[in-house]
Amino acid sequence: MEDFLFTLTTFLSSALRQAAPLSLAGLGVAYAEKAGILNIGEEGIMLSGAFSGFIVAFFTHNLFLGILGGILGGIFISIIHAFFSIHARANQTIVGLALNFFTLGLTSFLFLLAFGSGSSLPSIDRLHAIPIPLLSSIPVIGPVFFSQNILVYILYIAIAVMSVIFYRTEWGIRLTAVGENPRASDTAGINVYATRYVACLINGILGGLGGCYITLGQLGYFQEDIISGKGYIALVVVILGRHNPVFILLSAMIIGFAESMQFTLQTWGIPLPSQAFSIIPYLIAVIVLLFSIGKSSSPLSLGRPYERETR
Repeated sequence: MEDFLFTLTTFLSSALRQAAPLSLAGLGVAYAEKAGILNIGEEGIMLSGAFSGFIVAFFTHNLFLGILGGILGGIFISIIHAFFSIHARANQTIVGLALNFFTLGLTSFLFLLAFGSGSSLPSIDRLHAIPIPLLSSIPVIGPVFFSQNILVYILYIAIAVMSVIFYRTEWGIRLTAVGENPRASDTAGINVYATRYVACLINGILGGLGGCYITLGQLGYFQEDIISGKGYIALVVVILGRHNPVFILLSAMIIGFAESMQFTLQTWGIPLPSQAFSIIPYLIAVIVLLFSIGKSSSPLSLGRPYERETR
């Protein structure tokens, strides 16, 4: 029985660690989409956060400054996306994809510039788990949820704050109104552009945190394209979670289970190529996305630029 509980606890802890960056990025995407901004560029936001967080932590030897660097890196790409989507009124899908490629090239170039092309990757210490007294002693639940690093606790806080903002505040109502009908919102005196910029700013903060979680909380190093599609999976998590903060975490946990299962199956020595295991999380993402068909909760104006001058 003790062996079973230990295995269960280890597996669930691993699933939560895999789900944390997807959840943070997913919460950011939910903010942007609530305001009507479709951000396919979440991959670029996470990659910028991962790179900036690692670079700052490496050269300052301070992980908390690294977290701040990750936030600023996410904001950098998100604000570029916001400008082209809101003021330039560009196609939001094209802008997002272009920023993904731009960020991939930029981070690869800057990393090469900083460290050269050596065979070994520079590394840093990772964020350590911080057990919460009493709560971390609860069997199974305690080690899983209350013996994690600071970014996971920030995730919990972000979910709670987002739940209040979305469903209990006037600004949450305005955010939803802007996403559903920006012209009616403008007529009612709501600043559509400012609301969307704030939503994109929050998206950059949370997406940057999701990216730097991977370098500071999971791996302790950076390499080219280290996000490997997690930004796109975050979009799936938001769709499946129907823009609800708690459901976004639960949806991310499903992908986290798949990630953990991938590593578990590899340790069992199953005679399959490693590539077969690596596609498991993406396969699960596609499967769970199928369950969302016909159940979209996306705002009516999602992805549509608002032009105040036109009627």
